Amino acid sequence: MPPLPGRSQLWLGLVLGSVCASLGSAVPTSNAQDALNVLLIIVDDLRPSLGCYGDKLIRSPNIDQLASHSLLFQNAFAQQAVCAPSRVSFLTGRRPDTTRLYDFNSYWRAHAGNFSTIPQYFKENGYVTMSVGKVFHPGISSNHSDDSPYSWSVPPYHPSSEKYENTKTCKGPDGELHANLLCPVDVAGVPEGTLPDKQSTEQAIRLLEKMKTSASPFFLAVGYHKPHIPFRYPQEFQRLYPLENISLAPDPQVPAGLPPVAYNPWMDIRQREDVQALNLSVPYGPIPVDFQRKIRQSYFACVSYLDSQVGQLLSALEALQLATSTIIAFTSDHGWALGEHGEWAKYSNFDVTTRVPLMFYVPGRTAPLPKAGEKLFPYINPLDSVSALTEPGRQTMDLVELVSLFPTLAGLAGLHIPPRCPVPSFHVQLCREGQSLLKHFWFHDSEEDLALRDNPRESIAYSQYPRPADSPQWNSDKPSLEDIQVMGYSIRTIDYRYTVWVGFSPHEFLANFSDVHAGELYFVDSDPLQDHNVYNDTQGGDLLRSLTP
Repeated sequence: MPPLPGRSQLWLGLVLGSVCASLGSAVPTSNAQDALNVLLIIVDDLRPSLGCYGDKLIRSPNIDQLASHSLLFQNAFAQQAVCAPSRVSFLTGRRPDTTRLYDFNSYWRAHAGNFSTIPQYFKENGYVTMSVGKVFHPGISSNHSDDSPYSWSVPPYHPSSEKYENTKTCKGPDGELHANLLCPVDVAGVPEGTLPDKQSTEQAIRLLEKMKTSASPFFLAVGYHKPHIPFRYPQEFQRLYPLENISLAPDPQVPAGLPPVAYNPWMDIRQREDVQALNLSVPYGPIPVDFQRKIRQSYFACVSYLDSQVGQLLSALEALQLATSTIIAFTSDHGWALGEHGEWAKYSNFDVTTRVPLMFYVPGRTAPLPKAGEKLFPYINPLDSVSALTEPGRQTMDLVELVSLFPTLAGLAGLHIPPRCPVPSFHVQLCREGQSLLKHFWFHDSEEDLALRDNPRESIAYSQYPRPADSPQWNSDKPSLEDIQVMGYSIRTIDYRYTVWVGFSPHEFLANFSDVHAGELYFVDSDPLQDHNVYNDTQGGDLLRSLTP
């Protein structure tokens, strides 16, 4: 087991970089005709509840099919489990302490530094860059423009039906329309007769059709909304998950040893009309068991709806004869708790909110090029009867971070990998704080070579989350910068998750590691669900005292 860092060493390790050295820069492609296109699919709030990640309940045949031709990372982690900070982090290749975005209320170019983004870098290297749906978080954090014109060659596209997502379009048991959490709909009966993710798929396919005859390579980012709340999805997907087949979370109680500062009171869930009607106590009051099952049912149904959209997009990519010249990256901005630890939504440092799906399809490298007449991505309707499970492709257990997306996509596309960031790097426009993952794509057949390449005990993933106080309150989930008083810095290794909650100055953007408010320590082998905090126990305390300077 790698040594536990002392409290003052925790974030120093993050700043100095990951343990493993990255590979050198890839050789740029010689001309545009040699360049591989890039399709980046970003999903909102998707935890690894997918068949390809071993979830036998979830119907996700198209994403599983993509995984069968991809390199899949079993242990990928976001740097902050909330939308805007996570997206700005991985799209710039910088951690939240560098972007200085912990909430939704600032634009990094004005607030932290003029940092380049992944699409900007591809654009500057001759790519046509396009954005569909939720790629950057909309609003102040992307300058109300999705970072245009820096990142995109053409104006970003947002579905017209987005504006109805949080309105009263959900039919309740009383027959009236409500702004509910649970919102299966008859698509023909909703405003505009469509849903945002359907529109995004249609627009992405239109752009692919245009790019088929382009002399320039393309970088197309497609951001899907579901399974983000509200769970507004075509009602036919609900029948895939009968309530009698839906179990509760394996650990639905708030752990006895959980520090109050670590708990997220899921206030956004409580604001929905159907949840308000439950009259839950704040902050811990449990949701009734039958409603817990309904939440999980709708989340899973949203995942299958998402899968249908991904399947249509990939099928179109192949029909346009672009699948053999396009890298496909698939990921999420963070996970989502479904009752684990008595929590719902994101807003924490637990694995269930920080762990994300991550896979890369690289033509001819992660899968052989298809033979004549063979298809890689035929559309599979999730609503059809259960088909044979897709055999998984290549996988790695190494812990990796979303902040590695920038250098990895650059390297896979044959562009120079941006240099590692100096400390500090606020003045540096182009650099990256994550390591390139290219080493995982050099496949070997011998057991000895595999052992040399994959050493999970050398990998570490860092996450963090801010809090306004030591106890849960109304803004604990999404505190504004000026209200942040505590920052939870967390490291995840193959053996443990270790989190310290320390004092934080929002005016100086400084953490005080001498001011420890609480701590968490979970050992993965004996406590995979992270329910038994041993930070203050003899086992954890002795370890920490022996390692603290």
